[in-house]
Amino acid sequence: MPEIDAIDRKILIALQLDGRISNLKLAEAVSLSPTAVLARTQRLQRDGFIVGYTAKLDAVKLGCGMTVFVEVLLDRTTPNIFDAFKAAVLTHPEISECHMVAGGFDYLIKLRVRDMEAYRDFASRSLWQFPGVRETRTYAVIEAVKDGGPLPI
Repeated sequence: MPEIDAIDRKILIALQLDGRISNLKLAEAVSLSPTAVLARTQRLQRDGFIVGYTAKLDAVKLGCGMTVFVEVLLDRTTPNIFDAFKAAVLTHPEISECHMVAGGFDYLIKLRVRDMEAYRDFASRSLWQFPGVRETRTYAVIEAVKDGGPLPI
């Protein structure tokens, strides 16, 4: 894996805080010329340190203000069940994250839905019908203390 130096780290930190920062302001922030910063940013993209740029949206205004975490325990842990479960997850935009985990259950899902009624509908209509699902445990978020913060570079 390519190495990054202290200036690269400063660039990455600045871009995490503001992905729309101009090249000129980024150059000022890291004390380099705009040409040098552009070359470094392009290299960081090419080397895969920067994987994309997104906008942070207001979930409440967009009708998906409730966050729900769900532990999923599968009835069998075989490659075909894992593949079928993953395929089902990928077809549902309500699922913002899904992680295979080690421990007392197999997957941890993060959902964004309108409200508890929407979650109940999603769970009965979709989640509980996913291949291999034996058991789920649901945790509705009361308050997001920290959500999607920057990586600790």
